[in-house]
Parts: sequence; C-alpha cells; structure tokens
Amino acid sequence: MSDTNNTIAGWVLGAGIVALGSYIITDTIFHADIPEGDKVGYIIEDEAPAGEAEVGPTMATLLASADESKGENVFKKCVACHTINSGGADGIGPNLYAVMGRQIGAAGGFAYSDALKSVGGAWTWEQMDAWIESPKKFANGTKMTFAGIGKAEDRAALLVYMNGQGSNIPLLEEPAIEADAEAEPTENVEAVPEAAEGQVEEVTAELPVEETPAA
Repeated sequence: MSDTNNTIAGWVLGAGIVALGSYIITDTIFHADIPEGDKVGYIIEDEAPAGEAEVGPTMATLLASADESKGENVFKKCVACHTINSGGADGIGPNLYAVMGRQIGAAGGFAYSDALKSVGGAWTWEQMDAWIESPKKFANGTKMTFAGIGKAEDRAALLVYMNGQGSNIPLLEEPAIEADAEAEPTENVEAVPEAAEGQVEEVTAELPVEETPAA
C-alpha cells in the first residue's frame, strides 16, 4: 500500500514539474516587454492628414461637362412644387422659367419668404448651386422644405438644364493660372557678362602706359 501511495505521489509531483516547466518555456517564448502606460494594439495610418478635405472638380469644370438631358431628369424632383415652362403657373414654389440671372426672390406675383428676399443679388451659378445644395443653409428660415441635392454632378446638370429654359447666361470660366512672378528674363542674365567685359576694356584703356627709357 505504501509503495502504491509513493508511486501516485511521484506521478503527481512529476506532472506538476512538467506543467511548471511548460509554463516557463511558453512565457519566455511569447513574452514581450511592454513599457508601462503603453497600450497594446495595431497602428492604423490615416488615409489623409486631419483637416485636409478632398478637393473635387470646380463648378466651371462640372458645368462644362454637364449633361442637360440628365438635368431634365433631375428636375423631376422639383415638379411637385415648380413649373419651368414659359408662362407656367406658380405652384407651391414659383415658376422657374428664365430664373438664372434673375434677382433672388423678386419674381412678381409670388410671395417669397423674408429669409430668401433678404439674401439679395442675382441667381448666379454659385448662388443657385448653394441654394439647391441646401435651401435652409442658404436662406435660414426659408419656406422651402426641400432637403437639397448633395451630389455636385447632379446639381451641375440641373443648373445647365434650368439655364436652357429661357435664361442662357454664360457658363463659368476656369480661373487663369498666373505665371511665376519670380522668373527673370534670360536676356538680362546674358547681358551681365557683356557689360562686365566692356567695363574691363574701359579700365584697361585708362591705365597709364609707362615708357621704357632709351638705352
């Protein structure tokens, strides 16, 4: 009986030693020193630095490539409130025939909100684009409940279509790129050596010539 107990105790002790040894070996292999206060995780690089927004095509570029037939399709979002044919009746919103270039909130016979009338100026490409993108942002307090059109390409197509309905104001032009003001004409650079050479000749001519005494 004593031999049996000793055998069992030996097996238990041996198993404990093996388990402890396995733990030590595993901890040594997979252990990594992590400075105190540091967090464990993965580093994910930002796609773009904070504060740098993506710059899309200019309004002039979008208008130049806009599809008027697509704009007519986009205008279907507006027909619940507006007509755009010549002599069309006002609805919830005013008739939009020849609206581009017209004074904002000034078409006769329609009761515009004070918020829109207070904007002033004319319906330029930029003004109409901002209005269609977000009416409430453009004229806070406007009666127009339309949420707006977020996609710039759709707005450009709609503007071109609206412009073709009795307005026909000129499209925007891309701003001219100014030449580098720091560049200097090459002829000025080439003239410097010639001037220097001429000065040397003048100085040489003015130097006194020493006469050699006769022998």
